[in-house]
Amino acid sequence: MATAIQNVPAVSALTRKDFASPGEVRWCPGCGDYAILNSLQRTFAELAVPREQYSLVSGIGCSSRFPFYMETFGFHTIHGRAPSVATGVKVANPDLSVWIITGDGDGLSIGGNHMLHLLRRNVNINVLLFNNRIYGLTKGQYSPTSPVGTMTKTSPTGSLENPLNPVLFALGAEATFVARTVDNNPKHMVETFKAAHAHQGISFVEIYQNCVIFNDATWESVYGKESREDQMLFLESGKPLLFGKDKAKGIRLNGLTPEVVDAATAAPGEILIHQPDHSSPLYSQLLASLGQPEFPAPMGVIRKIEKPTYESLVDAQTQAAIAKKGAGTWKELLQGSSTWTVA
Repeated sequence: MATAIQNVPAVSALTRKDFASPGEVRWCPGCGDYAILNSLQRTFAELAVPREQYSLVSGIGCSSRFPFYMETFGFHTIHGRAPSVATGVKVANPDLSVWIITGDGDGLSIGGNHMLHLLRRNVNINVLLFNNRIYGLTKGQYSPTSPVGTMTKTSPTGSLENPLNPVLFALGAEATFVARTVDNNPKHMVETFKAAHAHQGISFVEIYQNCVIFNDATWESVYGKESREDQMLFLESGKPLLFGKDKAKGIRLNGLTPEVVDAATAAPGEILIHQPDHSSPLYSQLLASLGQPEFPAPMGVIRKIEKPTYESLVDAQTQAAIAKKGAGTWKELLQGSSTWTVA
């Protein structure tokens, strides 16, 4: 558990430094986690939420050291089980702002089943999943998101497994808010984290993150200086899907198949308009399927719809039971009608 918070200033006076733990931050020099940490601290300072109302929950992995580095309350739990602990925290105290910090291994391998049920329940929790396509803390084994052919200590002749797409996974579990951002764009990270916090329901954010030691430059072909204009599609609600230098390229549908077109010669209305709140999941799934080598990777809010949150439904069910049967007692709860005395 994180250290107790001392000398909490007024909410309006909070800065990034107020969320920086006094302990030494220990990641490999150049790790993308540093930029994410800085961006999350900036986000928290700008949200006007008291520090004591934040709770960060993590599992196991490099990213999961976050609760130690944030001057908030939090829990460093066991491998893959952060969703279960975070659900308990949120249901017990719905007023808390709960954030899960996880990685592609922790969240999608041993924790995949827990993550799936967190997403489908629509608990009002923010999930930040760092995706560096490798196991970093355990020294470089291939992960659920590693591309086919990835050569590691556990796949010395190349991985044969089809990589999992985290965004498609979240959409398949019917998450109500799904987004993607990158570790080398602090401004975009802060904007995305704020949007996730504002959403009432589960928020799932995939972050392209670099591991300089075991999988260096894994996203260079997407967000590198020479490729970013053609390989990243920044999403704006109500705006056409445009990318490339001077936004000269667009995405259209040919039947059910997406195509890249010249924006200057495209017919009026031909280029798709971004609709994150579309009631059908098909549009979001189409976006999530875009990627190299044919298409740019979508960045920003991919899906955002409204549904009742899990904790609100639990509370309504509890209140209905109390109204019908009374408040009850601990003795009645523990003994119920299924206990008996043996003479």
